[in-house]
Amino acid sequence: MTAAQTSEVPTLLVKIFGKDRPGITAGLFDTLAAYSVDVVDIEQVVTRGRLVLCALVSQPPAGVEGDLRATVHSWAESMKMQAEIISGHGDNRPRGLGRSLVTVLGHPLTAESTAAIAARIAKAGGNIDRIFRLAKYPVTAVEFAVSGVETAPLRTALASDAGALGVDIAVVSAGLHRRAQRLVVMDVDSTLIQDEVIELFAAHAGCEDKVAEVTAAAMRGELDFEQSLHARVALLAGLDASVVEKVRNEIRLTPGARTLIRTLKRLGYQVGVVSGGFTQVTDDLKDRLGLDFAQANTLEIVDGKLTGRVTGEVVDRAGKARLLRRFAAEAGVPLVQTVAIGDGANDLDMLNAAGLGVAFNAKPVVREAAHTAVNFPFLDTVLYLLGITREEVEAADTHDES
Repeated sequence: MTAAQTSEVPTLLVKIFGKDRPGITAGLFDTLAAYSVDVVDIEQVVTRGRLVLCALVSQPPAGVEGDLRATVHSWAESMKMQAEIISGHGDNRPRGLGRSLVTVLGHPLTAESTAAIAARIAKAGGNIDRIFRLAKYPVTAVEFAVSGVETAPLRTALASDAGALGVDIAVVSAGLHRRAQRLVVMDVDSTLIQDEVIELFAAHAGCEDKVAEVTAAAMRGELDFEQSLHARVALLAGLDASVVEKVRNEIRLTPGARTLIRTLKRLGYQVGVVSGGFTQVTDDLKDRLGLDFAQANTLEIVDGKLTGRVTGEVVDRAGKARLLRRFAAEAGVPLVQTVAIGDGANDLDMLNAAGLGVAFNAKPVVREAAHTAVNFPFLDTVLYLLGITREEVEAADTHDES
């Protein structure tokens, strides 16, 4: 049967709505089963305890449609529900080419911003096929399934609106690969943790101001990352190696960091970190958090003292992207199925190399260049960009506690 012929086949749309309770779906289809109809489509939504159940079914045999209508209405009344039955032809209209998932994070998510996003999707040529709430805490996260427009232009169309609307918007291509993004790699300083590790070491060496001066020079473009790294580490020369343990104890994880990693690991993801900081810290984080990969610079220690030098290959902006590719190869994950998270300019190559690059509470230049941005102070909100619901997060927590 051709698509044109299918569109002419008579169908009935049966809608049931009212207070949700167990057995409604089974009861409706038990009622319909007596009339030898075929199920064409089903959609069910529960909002604040109110159920809307839609069943699109083939037209019953001649002469019994009236009896079907009466029986469904009678059954619905017995269940203290309401029923509506609409005659028509065919299935749902075909979805347009181009399938995307638009995730919106708001705190709060206002009607005004939702209206603006929906209007922008329509203006870009997209149609909203489905809307689903991913989370209500710590932010409201909703996902729009959109068809009719390619992902790249839709992302461009929505990116300019996010800041003005006070929301974060991520647009990714729909498909099985979204759930197959099985490697997440993140920056450490000001991403996984709230601190800048070099500053913690500098505080023990009494050279915070000098380190800050070098950092400022690097931000002004007077030094590249490698130059600034060597200059700052040189200020730590002579510091006793016992300070490493003190710095480890001073580190503060970003809120939501443990939840993010625990949930990803429970769902089968591999997780790694790359840092312009130091292996003396990242190796400890790897052990504490159960990470699969970790790489950073290494402070040279001789005779129990920091020498003011680093050893091995320097992890800089380009190095982070190289490490993302290496981790992906070792994990057996295609690069398109990786996620990178970072906050600084030295994360940009990594963010752009990943299948999904997330700027986390990042500087404006990073937010503008990344695929998407999260501007809430909870690292676990990144989970919603991956289509992971709050219920899945809570289930992972419950499993770990049992």
